[in-house]
Amino acid sequence: MNVKGKKVLVFGSGISGEAAAALLYDQGADVLLYDGNEKLDVEKIRKKIPAGAEIVLGAFPEEILDEISLVVMSPGVPTDLPVVEKMKNLSIPVWGEIELAYTYAKGDVLAITGTNGKTTTTTLLGEIMNRAADSVFVVGNIGTPYTGIASHTDENSVIVAEVSSFQLETIHAFRPRVSAILNITPDHLNRHHTMEAYIAAKERIAENQTSGDYCVLNYEDEVLRGFGESTAAQVLYFSSRRKLNRGVYLDGDSIICCIDEPVVVCKTKELQILGTHNYENVMAAVAMAYAYGVPIDTIREALRAFRGVEHRIEYVAEKNGVAYYNDSKGTNPDAAIRGIQAMNRPTILIGGGYDKDSSYDEWIRAFDGKVKKLVLLGATRQKIAETAGKLGFTDIVMADTFEEAFEKCVEYAVPGDAVLLSPACASWGMFKNYEERGDKFKELVEQL
Repeated sequence: MNVKGKKVLVFGSGISGEAAAALLYDQGADVLLYDGNEKLDVEKIRKKIPAGAEIVLGAFPEEILDEISLVVMSPGVPTDLPVVEKMKNLSIPVWGEIELAYTYAKGDVLAITGTNGKTTTTTLLGEIMNRAADSVFVVGNIGTPYTGIASHTDENSVIVAEVSSFQLETIHAFRPRVSAILNITPDHLNRHHTMEAYIAAKERIAENQTSGDYCVLNYEDEVLRGFGESTAAQVLYFSSRRKLNRGVYLDGDSIICCIDEPVVVCKTKELQILGTHNYENVMAAVAMAYAYGVPIDTIREALRAFRGVEHRIEYVAEKNGVAYYNDSKGTNPDAAIRGIQAMNRPTILIGGGYDKDSSYDEWIRAFDGKVKKLVLLGATRQKIAETAGKLGFTDIVMADTFEEAFEKCVEYAVPGDAVLLSPACASWGMFKNYEERGDKFKELVEQL
């Protein structure tokens, strides 16, 4: 669509909306940025978008619908709002930010979706591609809007994109050269309403792919195994449980790429990220890169150098024979369980923080002989200690400050141990956010 001289509505502000407004303005559109939150600061928004764009907050001005040629939805805005349905009934095209960017960007897209693991896989694939291509952009749900880099791309660019189910709801022509769906478990049902609708949104990533494209799927996900039989793209599976005739799989401690013939990509002990879930992320990235034509040697180098996503079971350093891991992103028991499961050494664990009324029983049960000592701090420390005692875990130390908790870990750790920050709680009360907490942990490690 040629938007020059046409009135285009960007529905929803935030970084996606602001980037979309800027791209549209550059293409000559008459841009109107709308957000239903009337309490937003108009002047702050105005500083982030082109001066010629119009801003409307609060009640939607339906009288403008007759003037609108295109609507670009920000990912956080539900597509089933009555006013959006009215737009569709008026045959006004409704695009998402991803569709807009794809329309005006150049180069090839490697796109990743899934319920869990998207950010790690996207970041890793970006690292691989940075070694293989001169013009690489890592975008999407990972923090940098696709629309924000579209005008900087050229025919040789590679765009590695993390895309959510929200973003996939509003695609039309979006077609990755290589796509991946990592896994599908219940999530965002308040938005999609049914599991079937959520699955359908995820599967749209391959909707426009042809036999010349590739789709990477998790063989151990029953839904995706079935989807692999219906997509038009060439399918490459990955598996952490079995050998595959074609795909990437985990065989003992080896990650094998078997497309032309079986090749050992690397050993899991060579990786700086831990846990089967992370090995699955690695396998997905390997399959995508290899399908795109990246040599195994280049892939291998990137895997060995990859330190993981910051604050997500992030390897920090080994000091005096003790490995330190920052999993500050483990802000609830479910997330923190993955941190424990990833450990392959006796572990001293820092837990506790802000009380979100969570239950800690399953988290304590996940210790499963790996956690040798639990150092607790924050508002939840007594509650966690009582839960642990009830379940038979009593090797607990209390700390009043984060620094004291860290000092006790150093005191009790011996060569061969790991110290893991994976608190199962939010950071509020001691820190502004989990990032600040993780940064403090890394600072203390580096001072050893």
